[in-house]
Amino acid sequence: MKNNRIIDALFRPKTVALVGASSDEKKTSSRAQRYLLKHGFQGDIFPVNPNRKDILGIPCFPTLSSIPVPIDQAFIMLPTAKVIAAVEECVNLAIPCVNILTGGFAEAGEKGIALQTRLARVCQETGVRILGPNSIGLINPVDRVALSVNAMLDLPTLIPGNVGVVSQSGSLIGALLSHVQAREAGYSKLVSVGNEVDLGVSEITDFLIDDAATKVILLFLETLRSPQSLKATALRAFRAGKPIIAFKLGRSSVGQDLASSHTGSIAGADEIFSQFLSENGIIRVNLFETLFELPPLMIGKKPMSGKQVSIVTTTGGGGAMVADILGTQGIELAAVPVEIVQFLQTKKIEVSGSLIDLTLAGTKAEIVQKVIGILLDSPEIQAVIMVVGSSGQFHPKLAVEPILRWAGSDKPLAVYVVPNAPFSLAMLTQAGIAAFRTPESCAEAIRALLQWKEPHSDWQGTIAPSQETENLIRQFNKSTLLEREAGRVFKSLGISIPVSGLAHSAKEAVEIGDALGYPLVAKVLSEKILHKTEAGAVVLNIKNAEELKSAYDQIICSVSKFLTEMEQEGILIQKMETSLQEVLLGYKIDPVIGPTVVLGTGGVLTEIYQDIAIRIPPLSLKQAFEMIEEVKGLAVIRGFRSLPRGDCDALAKAIVNFSRLADLKQFRVFEAEINPILVKAEGEGVLAVDGMLVLENT
Repeated sequence: MKNNRIIDALFRPKTVALVGASSDEKKTSSRAQRYLLKHGFQGDIFPVNPNRKDILGIPCFPTLSSIPVPIDQAFIMLPTAKVIAAVEECVNLAIPCVNILTGGFAEAGEKGIALQTRLARVCQETGVRILGPNSIGLINPVDRVALSVNAMLDLPTLIPGNVGVVSQSGSLIGALLSHVQAREAGYSKLVSVGNEVDLGVSEITDFLIDDAATKVILLFLETLRSPQSLKATALRAFRAGKPIIAFKLGRSSVGQDLASSHTGSIAGADEIFSQFLSENGIIRVNLFETLFELPPLMIGKKPMSGKQVSIVTTTGGGGAMVADILGTQGIELAAVPVEIVQFLQTKKIEVSGSLIDLTLAGTKAEIVQKVIGILLDSPEIQAVIMVVGSSGQFHPKLAVEPILRWAGSDKPLAVYVVPNAPFSLAMLTQAGIAAFRTPESCAEAIRALLQWKEPHSDWQGTIAPSQETENLIRQFNKSTLLEREAGRVFKSLGISIPVSGLAHSAKEAVEIGDALGYPLVAKVLSEKILHKTEAGAVVLNIKNAEELKSAYDQIICSVSKFLTEMEQEGILIQKMETSLQEVLLGYKIDPVIGPTVVLGTGGVLTEIYQDIAIRIPPLSLKQAFEMIEEVKGLAVIRGFRSLPRGDCDALAKAIVNFSRLADLKQFRVFEAEINPILVKAEGEGVLAVDGMLVLENT
């Protein structure tokens, strides 16, 4: 249950103490007071500085305890070494909310981490709520609270808006503010969370869901410190009709250090992060400009099933740029409605193809309005893009002002203004119409809108792994389980494995082979060789005892270049199985998101093509089938061009069963892989023929 006193103290404080305030305008610590006064703060300001009697004409107090009235929020601007004592004084005075500008905590190495741990302990033991440390503050234009040192507050005024911002970068709230105010629009709240010792992205976002002034929430992320909290918050935001849009820094593969399995190299941190956002109904954008241009397109909208888009343009080249970018993202233009073709013919304008080019002849208010009106009324079209040419700069009455009639349309309407036309962009933005300065941001916004999904909440809960699984892992008593042992674990989860035997001599191999029946596969078992093909440690399609004996000797000879006898567990003899498709099924712990499941085509091609689907456990059968659809290389088992269908039902069940590794109670699986899992013909099931499993703690 939310504490409304905390929310009011954070966003709408009536009394603010500025601890470490300065009268020197060259110092950052002077800004908070100047900005509060400049932007019309309605409450009382109490500067705290033992060396001053007054600052900017307001009486100054030597300590927090000398202030004669209760304080709602303390803004601390002291040197790092003095911060904890100041926070403890806030606790003693029952100040509910503390905002810490000061850095030098977890971002500053071991010493700083120790100080931040002490701050966290204060929060846990006392209930005081802390924003920061290393927070540049917060801005609430709606209630005239500019409690921040961000230099962008030198703006002459703050325009209130309906978009809330939660940022892990302090300076970025100023950048967002400048871009939107340049269009004479604004924000409802902008919050810099800093190091998130207490109040973080998830909780501040949760506060904004209940904020009447906020209709859309923007997140500027560098990482996620509490993914499970954000998951719950995102679901609540979706149900409240408040879309969340996120921009994330760090799209490179730095930090991918899981080298034991193929999964570690094909499922990068950024792909996993994107999947987490998508599964939780959070719209990710990759262009910073899209972050602040997209919100008007989202207000009052829900995810759509269709993907039909129409582009109307007064400049063929401008419209073609947007269409081209959309095409690279798999989004094609809808057929032009007959009504529009007939109407434009009466104006002597011919339409060819799917781009509705009005040309110079159609750059007229009545034509623009008529065409857009038809498209917005068409049930076959999910979104409309208007591209405005040169008239947008000097003659907005021709093709920009007519669009204003459609402000608040139930159907998404985006406008890309090709020339440098600040006035037109401002006019559209103020009207609540999504206006874009570049074709890239316009196309990305439409792509983001069409790919937006409801938060995943339809799973009924998977069956927890049986005690058999836990007992097996305990019995093995080691951190790395090779194919034979890992296979038994997978079997306990409900995934079929082929019959096999382990040989320690050529004679024993032949005995096992004769018992199993030919053809067979032989392969070494060793922690040192996890990718057997590259090491010459596997022989396929062995047809008789002679070939098996030869294969055994061949493998021993090959691996002797890499392994001592002590590093070999033996040669696994296994029935040779056939299938329609080989598939990789992987599991890894992402350091930010946690357990993830990866599906791809089997073998080395997965790494070459990066053709994978990722999901976050727990998984439902619906999600498993979505993964099978997502991997392009699995089209061959989905009945592509009358090819025989594979057993996708059995594969989907195997994916769900495999994801249950995340539900183990006594052990934590660090990574696991089945590569390949063989998909047989429809109704014939799947088989896990090779795999491994690594435990984090045993």
